[in-house]
Amino acid sequence: MIVTIAPAARAHSLDEVDAMLGDKEKYFQAIDKPAPDFRLQAADGRVVQLADLRGKVLVLHFIYMSCPDVCPLHTERLADIQAMVNDTPMKDRVRFVTITTDPSKDTPEMLRDYAAARGIDTANWLFLTTTPDQPEDTTRKLAEAFGHKFSKTDDGLQMHGIVTHAIDKGGRWKANFHGLNFDPVNVVTFVNALTNDVGVPHGHEKKSWRSWMWDW
Repeated sequence: MIVTIAPAARAHSLDEVDAMLGDKEKYFQAIDKPAPDFRLQAADGRVVQLADLRGKVLVLHFIYMSCPDVCPLHTERLADIQAMVNDTPMKDRVRFVTITTDPSKDTPEMLRDYAAARGIDTANWLFLTTTPDQPEDTTRKLAEAFGHKFSKTDDGLQMHGIVTHAIDKGGRWKANFHGLNFDPVNVVTFVNALTNDVGVPHGHEKKSWRSWMWDW
């Protein structure tokens, strides 16, 4: 996919990025508070804490592997964003994080299979479930701390919303992108601003979006 976007003429503050996306992206919600802490198990078996990810911008969401509809679509949406990010020097500065809300079923092996089946590049994408000693509802409570509920139904499914969370390098929760209809370029724009602390497209001449990504 080739996307055209205006190049950077000057560095913008994150407040300016928030204002710009607030005007052009109706599914964007600016936030500024500490991200809820977590300690979870990755698909490779290691324990991962939020503090371990300091220094990286996080694009984080919650799903469960047996979800029949929106969860796979959400993952595909983020995979498209990852492909855009990984085509720039941001690859080493950004981590994508998927947290399951059905840890009793979604074991580390299940997480690995889920990622492999979708061809996901796990070099900068973590899939997380609970550790063996944690209560089964740990990640659903974590999702609630991020502002949305995953409620179990009698048929084993879960009722839930769809939100993509952006967390800065210092562990502060900076934004939500709601639903699946946001423009992925706007997510990449916001992530780029977080990786640089400044820097967002501005100007009149059109150019490939890649042209303004390495504003280091």
